[in-house]
Amino acid sequence: MKNKKYSAMKFNTKTIHGGQHHDPSTGAVMPPVYQTSTFVQKSPGQPINPDYEYSRAANPTRSALENALASIENGVRGLAFSSGLAATDCLLRSFKAGDEIIAMDDLYGGTYRMFTKIYKDSGIKFHFVDMNDMGKFQSLINKNTKLVWVETPTNPLMKLADIQEIAKITKANNILFAVDNTFATPYLQNPLDLGADVVMHSATKYLSGHSDVIAGALIVKDEALGEQLHFQQFATGATLGPMDSFLVLRGIKTLHLRMQRHCENGVKVVEFLNSHPKIKTVYYPGLESHPFHEIAKKQMSDFGGMVSFTFVSGKKEDSIDFLEKLKVFTLAESLGGVESLANHPALMTHASIPEDKRKEIGITDDLVRLSVGIEDAEDLIEDLKQALA
Repeated sequence: MKNKKYSAMKFNTKTIHGGQHHDPSTGAVMPPVYQTSTFVQKSPGQPINPDYEYSRAANPTRSALENALASIENGVRGLAFSSGLAATDCLLRSFKAGDEIIAMDDLYGGTYRMFTKIYKDSGIKFHFVDMNDMGKFQSLINKNTKLVWVETPTNPLMKLADIQEIAKITKANNILFAVDNTFATPYLQNPLDLGADVVMHSATKYLSGHSDVIAGALIVKDEALGEQLHFQQFATGATLGPMDSFLVLRGIKTLHLRMQRHCENGVKVVEFLNSHPKIKTVYYPGLESHPFHEIAKKQMSDFGGMVSFTFVSGKKEDSIDFLEKLKVFTLAESLGGVESLANHPALMTHASIPEDKRKEIGITDDLVRLSVGIEDAEDLIEDLKQALA
């Protein structure tokens, strides 16, 4: 559903009220879960409410979530999908054989798999490049370039890309620019305000925040593009169900509170790891030693709760031993929940990326990724300490 830009509201207020209204039929404060597949029509082709005929096209609970998504990302339209990859797939369906897409070289494994496996025979050509090498990036642009796809910060190496600088180039060349904002969330970063055309989220992560739903989102700032993507969403069917829409919307209402604690705990965990004799490199954009720290300060309001690190020994066995000893951190895929999670990218989330490609971009066999939750920071540090002993 279309949505206004709630520019007068501050972010914390928008997470609770942006794009929202009380249920008109009952006055319910929270949007009801409209668990229905279809809607009554008073005459053929004349639904009682013109916005709702069939839930694949639109559902009131999903509409409430989509309005909230548009509000917190300062867009004009939000779309909710059955997963982050379904959202990505919807955008890719906008392109055809002969088109070219430039993507960041450090990507979530599922995104890389989709680009290189699912679309390998589509005729779309993908280029993977370090987006901080502006000369190399611009050398790949030609008349067939239709999309630039960026994660910032990236998964799992926390690389950053300068959204404003890339946007200048894409606009000058009439290229669509999409940013995966999953790690930062709109609490920390607003890509549409910085010049991007599309924002993607795996709403499974921080937006829902409770590890109990799989969901994705696209938010755009152009009405026509929003209509185009909605048609593709409707026609291909990867929509988010009403109950999952309710859960993500409920999660968004505490996003600002959770992200504040994720950031606070993240810094404390980083300080501990950065001074530990067994740890070689800590990847966290809040560190002054991080190669993209200045970009982070420029376009993010804080540095988040995602941390990766490697061992002085460089041994995979040490990383596995560490992960198996954890007691408070949970060894599991995914991220962004209230609980702290630990992950081995090479064996888990990024296993679909070929080994030589992983090593090329820096995903070593001893790399560990942490999603720092909102528990007591002292308990998290004690857990890390005992697992490293």
